[in-house]
Amino acid sequence: MEPLNMSFLEFSSSSRFFFTCLVLLPCISLVSSANNMTDKLALLAFKAAMTEDPYGVLSSWNDTTDHCQWSGVTCSRLYGSVTRLDLNDQKLSGSISPHIGNLSFMSVLMLGNNSLHHEIPQEVGQLHRLSSLELYLNTLEGEIPRNLSGCARLALLALTYNQLVGGIPIECGSLVKLQIFDLAINHLTGTIPSSIGNMSSLEILSISFNELGGKIPQALGKLTKLEWLDLGENRFLGTVPPSIFNLSSVVRFNIGMNQLGGNLPANIGFTLPNIKLFVVGGNQITGVIPRSMSNATALQVLQVNGNKLLGSMPALDHLKKLHLLDVGYNYLGRGGYDDLSFVCSLTNITSSELFLAASSNSFSGTLPECIGNFSTYFYELWLQENLLFGMIPKIIGNLVTMQRLLLDHNRFSGMVPSVLGNLHNMVELDLSNNKFSGAIPSSLGNLVNLARLYLNHNNFHGYIPSSLSECRSLVELDLSSNNLNGTIPLEFIGLASLSILLNLSQNHLTGVLPKEVGKLNLLAQLDVSRNMLEGDMPASLGSCVGLEVLKMQENSFQGSIPFLHLLVC
Repeated sequence: MEPLNMSFLEFSSSSRFFFTCLVLLPCISLVSSANNMTDKLALLAFKAAMTEDPYGVLSSWNDTTDHCQWSGVTCSRLYGSVTRLDLNDQKLSGSISPHIGNLSFMSVLMLGNNSLHHEIPQEVGQLHRLSSLELYLNTLEGEIPRNLSGCARLALLALTYNQLVGGIPIECGSLVKLQIFDLAINHLTGTIPSSIGNMSSLEILSISFNELGGKIPQALGKLTKLEWLDLGENRFLGTVPPSIFNLSSVVRFNIGMNQLGGNLPANIGFTLPNIKLFVVGGNQITGVIPRSMSNATALQVLQVNGNKLLGSMPALDHLKKLHLLDVGYNYLGRGGYDDLSFVCSLTNITSSELFLAASSNSFSGTLPECIGNFSTYFYELWLQENLLFGMIPKIIGNLVTMQRLLLDHNRFSGMVPSVLGNLHNMVELDLSNNKFSGAIPSSLGNLVNLARLYLNHNNFHGYIPSSLSECRSLVELDLSSNNLNGTIPLEFIGLASLSILLNLSQNHLTGVLPKEVGKLNLLAQLDVSRNMLEGDMPASLGSCVGLEVLKMQENSFQGSIPFLHLLVC
């Protein structure tokens, strides 16, 4: 037999693979063993730092079992190293052990929605393979570690709803793979570093509900993949850089509740074609609402309330998906008869519900008849504190899904239409401080879900309808400052649901205060002053143990009040 005379290069590919495995397997085994011990000790240190584990999720973490079998732990198949730790929503209490930084193969760390406290350990910055860090909904303190920039693979960083302080580290700008950057609801101060403009992969930037200030950096306009920009509830000053209004990928745009000024761009409906939520309320924005806004056809929420906007409202007939429109607390309106004509442009909305708030402006004119033509579910209509006049159109009875109708502090007049009794889902009806006259419709007794009814400061006359006793969900009722007469209905005065306010003052009511008033044992305020009531003070008042304020002056009552533990006028 000839001697074997083959070079290594003459091995077949399968032979070379087998030979390589023979050489490397012992090395892999040694590495795996070392990693396993390091990871196991790191996890045990993590457990030791926990003070509460109500669900017992860490009960399986002990020396007798393989750590890769522990609850919430995932390991790689090759080395047996920990790659994922998922302990979200476990109500764990304690601090995060610095040994967490020894889990060098970790790619996902999920500790959200627990009760973790103290600081985020600097050692987290050693996890160079980390792609997802979720620490939201805890009570973590201290500053955001600057060396988180060492986690260069991070795609998700969620630190929402903690008690973090200090600024946003400039170093975070190096996280070019980051897609979600959520720091909302903390106590962060300082400014937004311009380096965030380098996060070229960023899709969500949420830093709302903090104490950040200064100007919004122009560099944010470089985030061409941004879909969610949430800077609300901070202290930002100046104007919004024009480049930000050109981020065509943005779906959610929230800069509300800051101190920002300037005008809204005239072409905003074209530069933000994908926008679904646009919130700029609670600032100092001036000028008009651009007519182009109607071209943002995907828009669902439009909030521009609490600014200094003026002029007429544009037609919004292309916003068929709109379900919340809030333009309240501005200077909108031109004093014409058709100031509310924009409402008619909303009648083709196809969304499942509509909430329209236009309160505290300068809208004049009448409530248009088109209001009864809504094919959608009209849930809330807020028009209080304007200059509106005329009668409530009877067609309003078509809005059977209405839950809140607020028309107070206007100049409406005439009789209240009985068709309001058709709005069976109504929970709040405020017609106060107008010039309504005639009788209070007995049909209001059909509103069995009504919790708050305000008819005060009008010119209503006639009797208090006893049918109001059918409104068994009422907690507040104000009929004061009208011309109501007759006696107080027995059924009505004993409406046990009343717990906050019953005000019948400044009318022409006669007769006695019925003994049924004693059924109002939860009521906090009772005012029957400035009427023509008489007779003995009912002893049943002593059952009204919840009373804090009782006003009875300018009547002809006799006797004493059966308790003295409240404010009596």
